[in-house]
Amino acid sequence: MRRGRLRYLLGAAFHQMAWTEWGPPEGSPVICVHGLTRNGRDFDVLAQALAGQGRRVFCPDLPGRGASDWLPDPRAYAPPSYVMALAHLLARLEGPVDWVGTSLGGICGMLLAAAQGTPIRRLVLNDVGSQVPAAALQRITAYLAEAPGPSDLAGIEAYLRRVHAPFGPLTDAQWRHMAETSTRALPDGRLALHHDPAIALPLAEAEKGAPSGPIDLRPIWQAVRQPVLILRGAESDVLEEATAAAMAQRPGVELATLPGIGHAPALMAPDQVARILAFLG
Repeated sequence: MRRGRLRYLLGAAFHQMAWTEWGPPEGSPVICVHGLTRNGRDFDVLAQALAGQGRRVFCPDLPGRGASDWLPDPRAYAPPSYVMALAHLLARLEGPVDWVGTSLGGICGMLLAAAQGTPIRRLVLNDVGSQVPAAALQRITAYLAEAPGPSDLAGIEAYLRRVHAPFGPLTDAQWRHMAETSTRALPDGRLALHHDPAIALPLAEAEKGAPSGPIDLRPIWQAVRQPVLILRGAESDVLEEATAAAMAQRPGVELATLPGIGHAPALMAPDQVARILAFLG
């Protein structure tokens, strides 16, 4: 595993986005982008498997997460800002890439895949689709408001086990790895989650103004023409069964529903990893 950083322009200022990188530098690139409160280390298992097939894998931390810069204006924590940062990474690679996106990372992938002249050639959408129900957005807003204060590693792990239980059955070692890669040390030695708490503000402000409606990405989805693999947790409230089935009607789209899992599959189980490896070839 290697670490990298780049500078990207957002508004009137430059910021830095960090990533972890796996596999041979000459390998065909894959970009793996995480969900709302997570970071690029969520893909360690998948990235190692892809690297074992000779792929060069980039796992960026979105702005405000992991080792990437926090943004001074919380209103900038929205998909257009993330797409701007990720577009700088795509420009650096200067060639075709495959994309694996979990939840928010999948939304960013759809936005980039739908753009004219996109370098994205294949797209994996992990439990996100052309519509996100209002009830799911309200649930996400609620758990963001319950984020724990400074704690120790055991406290952080207990919180992650509770709010991310829908990820599916993980081993104790996998939960501990998630906790270790989800924390930052405070000056007093205690630990906090490894993201800017302000990422919750745009959703919270939207809830204050009016009840959240569903996110409708169907016009974006209609512009996506690449081969797509959709992974859906059978118990997901973010990617509903009807939405996934409608998306799967498009030629070149594969749909895999994973039993006993909600939002979103952790992409650590061997069957999940194998399905992605087979799709990306």
